[in-house]
Amino acid sequence: MTMNATIEAVPDEGAVSRRLTFLLAAACGMVAANIYYAQPLIGPISTALGLSHDAAGLIVTMTQIGYGLGLLLIVPLGDLVENRTLICSVIGLGAAALLAAACATQALPFLLAALFIGLGSVAVQVIIPYAAHLAPAATRGRVVGNVSTGLMLGIMLARPVSSFVTSIASWHAIFFGSTVLMIALAGVLWRTLPTRMPVVRLHYLELLRSMPHLARTTPVLRRRALYQAFLFAAFSLFWTVTPLLLASPAFGLSQRGIALFALAGVAGAVAAPIAGRIADRGYSRGATLAAMLLVAAAFLITHLGAAGSTLNLACLVIAAIAIDFGVQGNLVLGFRAIFALGPEHRSRLNGLYMAAFFTAGAAGSALGGFAFAHGGWMLASWIGLALPAAALVYAAFE
Repeated sequence: MTMNATIEAVPDEGAVSRRLTFLLAAACGMVAANIYYAQPLIGPISTALGLSHDAAGLIVTMTQIGYGLGLLLIVPLGDLVENRTLICSVIGLGAAALLAAACATQALPFLLAALFIGLGSVAVQVIIPYAAHLAPAATRGRVVGNVSTGLMLGIMLARPVSSFVTSIASWHAIFFGSTVLMIALAGVLWRTLPTRMPVVRLHYLELLRSMPHLARTTPVLRRRALYQAFLFAAFSLFWTVTPLLLASPAFGLSQRGIALFALAGVAGAVAAPIAGRIADRGYSRGATLAAMLLVAAAFLITHLGAAGSTLNLACLVIAAIAIDFGVQGNLVLGFRAIFALGPEHRSRLNGLYMAAFFTAGAAGSALGGFAFAHGGWMLASWIGLALPAAALVYAAFE
């Protein structure tokens, strides 16, 4: 494999202003939200498009498939293509897909649009290593943590926002609104972001062929990906099962009440900048163990109080915040570790990192739904507890 390196300017201490950091964080949140808008709307969308109950899950699955493909096929281009152009182009792809979804009146066009919404949403995973490139080494964790806060806010706010918009308009409105937002965002980013050329030159197929080699020869990547895979699987299990639990006769919450519960998790987004600062000071290992313990403890406290009681609901809210705090904190610690390995393959490392735990998250969702159907919250929560416990065991051998 041949590669011709070019010289990349080292950013100075003022390279990432607060304004630029805020813009990148906001962009991450707005783009990431596109993946999750449809999750609480499966019912009305499937009814409108004539999808059966068995096929309704494809509304979310197609977006997840698109996102997974994008992580492996588009995100690595950050090591090959000028980054501002790549970011704006991928957001443009997402805007076109959102418009197609908004206009869809039949199932097949909507599902194809959902696939491309997922592909367009991987712009987030180009933005985060781009921010790491711009940041000086001494503050890279803080910058990545601040930008990642936007990612978490987008994930957590998307579901309640789409539920509220649909309750006062229709499900089409959220996709139309996000289309306009993506077009405006691409324009702002194109005018604002500094250009950044990758440090190496590879053919696209060479780029893709290099990824298995990177996975085999980068132990830090494998370890951080596995840590986050365990925690993100627990996160996905929790957020898949708790809406079912809260809608059950024990709690009897409405869709709007469940949306308000989801807002509680947004508080966990404050973990990102905290974790970034801790990583910059060299305390990543202790912070990683603390994140795992926090997620494990969160599942334990959900058993306090009788099911459906005010105490039990309060404990679920606290658990939601704790799980989001631990998972988001560990995510940023992982970013900081893999981005320190060198600029020439950051995007590929990020694609591999994200693909690994995104797959685990999908498995956690499926496992959570199955466990709740067969053993209720008791079984689901014990599986949720086992996941961070397994991460702790693995971390003990670092």
